[in-house]
Amino acid sequence: GDPGSSRFFLSLEDDLLRIFGSGRISGIMDKLGMEEDEPIEHNLISRAIENAQKKVEGHNFDIRKHLLEYDDVMNKQREVIYRQRREVLSGDDLKNVVQDMVDDQIEVPVSVFANSRLASEDWDWDGFEEQMLDLFQITPNWSDEDKSGMDENSFREKITGMVEAHYKTQEDYNGEDTQRHLERVILLQMVDTHWKDHLLSMDHLKQSIGLRGYGQKKPLDEYKKEGFSQFLRMIDNVKQQTVSTLMRVRVVQEDDVDRLEAERRERLEQERAQATLNKGAAGEDAAVAKPTRREGEKVGRNAPCPCGSGKKFKKCCGKPK
Repeated sequence: GDPGSSRFFLSLEDDLLRIFGSGRISGIMDKLGMEEDEPIEHNLISRAIENAQKKVEGHNFDIRKHLLEYDDVMNKQREVIYRQRREVLSGDDLKNVVQDMVDDQIEVPVSVFANSRLASEDWDWDGFEEQMLDLFQITPNWSDEDKSGMDENSFREKITGMVEAHYKTQEDYNGEDTQRHLERVILLQMVDTHWKDHLLSMDHLKQSIGLRGYGQKKPLDEYKKEGFSQFLRMIDNVKQQTVSTLMRVRVVQEDDVDRLEAERRERLEQERAQATLNKGAAGEDAAVAKPTRREGEKVGRNAPCPCGSGKKFKKCCGKPK
């Protein structure tokens, strides 16, 4: 048959015309005195609908473009993380990678506590020892002589020597092959954990960044800047947690397992023996309460008092005191 055709009718109160259309149309119709339910066919109406549709398409395109610009920020960060993760998985030896992380972490106490404006004796040595224990599981036992006359370079060299010696001890205890395996596993674990936390943090930032527009700032630019700062903090956290974990983790040897199990059993037997002794002592100390028995016959209240006073018992010895 003949090709069909479709005709669409729109109300002037429809969202398409109410939001994106020109407000002059309804004003013209009111001036012409047309009824509300009267159909209108005019080139003016057709052009208004066409222009409104173009505005809707342009608005939707801007939304998609806006979302894509936000997604590009995360895509660039995702490329960096995935590339580093592939390098960890495919790398044969991560010792140099870990060593670079250790060097970066050594700069943390150096930058915080090596104050060139103060004599080394006046540095915050208590805070330094706390941070060394937190970062490297090391407690420096430096004498006052060691702390005297120290500058930034000698401070860095002394810390580096301590950290390298401690990590060498870890490697000797766990074994070189085991230590290389631990470096790979722990680094991957830290990357995955902190990356998931970073994704959640970026989602929260994306939801709230629009408020920056009230401060006359472009939300997209603020999102890029804030997101980059959070990404750098995530990388620093990965390095710090990786180094700190590698400095303290030790693989339990089979001999240690047997020794720990024997100690656990011995401790359990001692606790049971002590509990038995405590129970026996409690049984001996608990005295059985015996009922009080009256000696002699019961004296009635109105009977003569046994003391021989001649008074009734209730008014003599039986009188309430």
